Amino acid sequence: MKLYNTLTRKKEKFKPVKDGQVTMYVCGPTVYDYIHVGNARPLVTFDTLRRFFIYKGYEVKYVVNFTDIDDKIIKKAKEEGVTFKEISEKYIEEFKKDAKGLSLYEEETRHPRATSHIDQIIEFIDELVKKDAAYNIDGNVYFNIRKAEDYGKLSKKNIDELMSGARIEVNEEKKSPMDFALWKNAKEGEPSWDSPWGHGRPGWHIECSVMAKELLGETIDIHAGGEDLQFPHHENEIAQSETLTGKPFANYWLHNSMIYINDKKMSKSKSNFFTVRDIGKEFDLEVLRFFILSSHYRNPLNFSKESLLQSEKGLERLYNGKKNLEYLMGKTEDKDMNLEDKKILDQIDVYKDNFIKSMEDDLNTADGIASLFDIVKHANSNFNEQTPKTMIQYTYDTMLELSKVLGILSKEEEILEDEILRLIEKRTIARKDKNYKLADEIRDELKEKGIILEDTQEGVKWKRQ
Repeated sequence: MKLYNTLTRKKEKFKPVKDGQVTMYVCGPTVYDYIHVGNARPLVTFDTLRRFFIYKGYEVKYVVNFTDIDDKIIKKAKEEGVTFKEISEKYIEEFKKDAKGLSLYEEETRHPRATSHIDQIIEFIDELVKKDAAYNIDGNVYFNIRKAEDYGKLSKKNIDELMSGARIEVNEEKKSPMDFALWKNAKEGEPSWDSPWGHGRPGWHIECSVMAKELLGETIDIHAGGEDLQFPHHENEIAQSETLTGKPFANYWLHNSMIYINDKKMSKSKSNFFTVRDIGKEFDLEVLRFFILSSHYRNPLNFSKESLLQSEKGLERLYNGKKNLEYLMGKTEDKDMNLEDKKILDQIDVYKDNFIKSMEDDLNTADGIASLFDIVKHANSNFNEQTPKTMIQYTYDTMLELSKVLGILSKEEEILEDEILRLIEKRTIARKDKNYKLADEIRDELKEKGIILEDTQEGVKWKRQ
């Protein structure tokens, strides 16, 4: 297994800290709103990496944090006239709904919250103060980046260049404009906790360092997130963690590229984003997962409705291949394979090996998906009702085995578009014949399968629930 390490800017052979075990920390959402498609990319990407490690036989400890105290959360709470906890709890629950649709491995994911680790955060900061790597000014505690070794080693930014480019605010209280907040003095009306420096709340960067240390250890295998987190977030995590422990914080740093719309990065600050919830109103979220995995995670990904439609068609081809194998298994019989049969079946193992090699090469999910299409094409070209059942079963099992790694093709009762259109046409004919009983039965059948019909002047429209 080789992974591209942002720290070294090259692919490296993966070697875990502890044999047979992988520790992964992925920066999760700030829970003040629905997650958007850009947020979904690292969640889907690194969930897939976790799945592949499990497939390879590793025990995986996987953490995705919730930032549940933040300026944006506080602002949203004031706007809605509720507490910050009500905002964070609401959007954590909404996240879980989206996570289910995206087939994230939630049952095996730890989701620590910043507010549940206040004591550990205070202890961590206090140790940095004692090491003279942090200082308190009127209840605000800052990390002194001059105390960190090799600051900028992840993002490849030079500290002196950063200093010269920084704008120093009037009445700036920090020793250096590049020093960052570990603890913020409480403002009137804001949530706060007691600390040795007075009432306040943690800064953004500190929570990930603390929770990774508490849940995974002082040195973890993989820290991952979007490439926009390299600086300053991940750089600052390295600085505070390694200054405290004197050990490497993470051995492998993985970053996915951004999602773009019209050549501009998707972000809430630019208001050019689509929430996962919005996408779910028009597409099954499995389509979004498939779309994300159809490109290598380090390549930029251009988002559009057209690209989702293409992904929907591609996913449907795989579902049709799966459904065809299921059909053949119900028609064929057990019988011995001849030499030609064995030769045909051997090709399935070639595609399986190709899949594994692709995934081992820095998680090349795009080529992994291509191997699944190869299996479907091979089966469609060579299997029929006279094919030995053993061959069909092995191909089917292999297809499910590999698709599980990608987190797709798991919806056993998924009704495909061709079937939906067939039933709609059947219902249309029934209505023309004034067979309203049959028309109602078809509508009810589709509803049971999660398909909602809407009769409009332009004809029948449908959507998935």
